[in-house]
Amino acid sequence: MSAGIFILTVFGIIFTILLPLIIWAIAIYNGLVGKRELVNEGWSAIDVQLKRRFNLIKNLVTVVKQYVSHEAETLDNLTNARSAAYTDDIGERASAEAQIGSALVNMLSVTEAYPDLKADGNFRDLQQELSQLEDVIQRSRRYYNGTVRIYNTSVGSFPHLIIANMYLFREAAFFEIENEDERKLPEVDFGAKE
Repeated sequence: MSAGIFILTVFGIIFTILLPLIIWAIAIYNGLVGKRELVNEGWSAIDVQLKRRFNLIKNLVTVVKQYVSHEAETLDNLTNARSAAYTDDIGERASAEAQIGSALVNMLSVTEAYPDLKADGNFRDLQQELSQLEDVIQRSRRYYNGTVRIYNTSVGSFPHLIIANMYLFREAAFFEIENEDERKLPEVDFGAKE
């Protein structure tokens, strides 16, 4: 009987040690999955807003073309920048978004020379919608980068990194602009309503 009690005692001790470790590993794994999904949700929110902006830019370019036929190069640059932004790589996407911002500022500065265009109701409505959308995009970027920071901190800190490495959790990329000049916010004056 003493051999049976000894074996039960050993299994009891092993079970007492292993059970908390298993629960700990499951908790860390589930936490990492949850944080990764928040990062995915944040990126999805940015993606949706950027698609809305792409469609808005298309409409804005259409309205501007009706008034500004000889500024085709400026409008083509905006259209090309808009097309280049369709990528899944976050770094490339951030760079393309910066080019869109620059091209959009150039287009809007060109339109200042056309009073008929500035007076067009569709153009004013699109400008206002674009301004509001840029605020939403900025909030979405902040949320995304915040979730990436939390997730990356978990993936890179001990003891989470043990589970992260075992299950191939990798750090997520921040949505940031590489070029320092592009980091500066462009000044866009939509003009006062007339």
